[in-house]
Amino acid sequence: MRVLVTGVAGFIGAALAEKLLSRGDTVIGIDNLNDYYDPALKHARLSRLKERKGDFTFHELDFADMAALETALNGVKIDRIAHLGAQAGVRYSLENPAAYIQSNLVGHANMLEIARHREVEHMAYASSSSVYGGNDKVPFSVDDRTDHPVSLYAATKKADELMSETYAHLYRIPLTGLRFFTVYGPWGRPDMAYWIFTRKILAGEAIPVFHKGEMWRDFTHVDDIIAGVLAVIDSPPADDGEVKAGGSKKPHAVYNIGNNRSEKLTDLIGILEEACETKAKIDWQPMQPGDVTRTFADIDAISSDLGYKPTTDIADGLPRFVKWYREYHGV
Repeated sequence: MRVLVTGVAGFIGAALAEKLLSRGDTVIGIDNLNDYYDPALKHARLSRLKERKGDFTFHELDFADMAALETALNGVKIDRIAHLGAQAGVRYSLENPAAYIQSNLVGHANMLEIARHREVEHMAYASSSSVYGGNDKVPFSVDDRTDHPVSLYAATKKADELMSETYAHLYRIPLTGLRFFTVYGPWGRPDMAYWIFTRKILAGEAIPVFHKGEMWRDFTHVDDIIAGVLAVIDSPPADDGEVKAGGSKKPHAVYNIGNNRSEKLTDLIGILEEACETKAKIDWQPMQPGDVTRTFADIDAISSDLGYKPTTDIADGLPRFVKWYREYHGV
């Protein structure tokens, strides 16, 4: 199978590409290697992919640039698409909204057009748990309303789902949206709390903790996330008029991919302190604009449809991340 992976130098994209190559698939990777966080980490992920055995091709380009995208893919056969590239981060969307409009809206529309005109068998795309906004009902179900976003990032991800529903209706393209819940693990993103906390604890610096630590997240290890993404890629929704996960009768499904547990932020800090063998210094901060107090994934839909079952607890996953972090940075 020939799979186009956008955001292939990103955390989830690189991990997915590695698994696809290991099972014998061909991977065509796209990434613009922007500097939202240190590009050296993206280059290191790419180097690992290029060193692996397998059919891997990389194009450095911005998928929001349709001309560049079409030029790179000219004559390239694509069976399926894993559209994981996006401008990530809730707080950064307050500082640079234009980046989110360009990447998450224009870029997503471009990928839908590629899927349409190439007649791909299936496109799975990254949505986010952020679409649930300040939902008070937990756990979050794919059947819950998601029309009250509290950040521009969340609004763009909801818009991606709406555009996808339209394309599934008009062109009968099999599409699946993936609402990821706080992904962590080796080779992760430096802007995430678990990475920031680890770096600061090891450096003896105070860690910023918001809302008096009264925050809960459904922390999901990258290995569990990739297991779910692979199951989705291999299972395009049928164009049979039946109701899919998320409520569509078109060939368009939406799944939560989480750990089905909501962990308190202070418990995460305690595990990191033990793994780092250092007591954390706390810098208490107020709640941040666009943030939410809790995320919690109801994974019944993806479990019943595709057999998804996360297996990694933060008590096991976080120490593995700290071990990788210390080896990667030599600290």
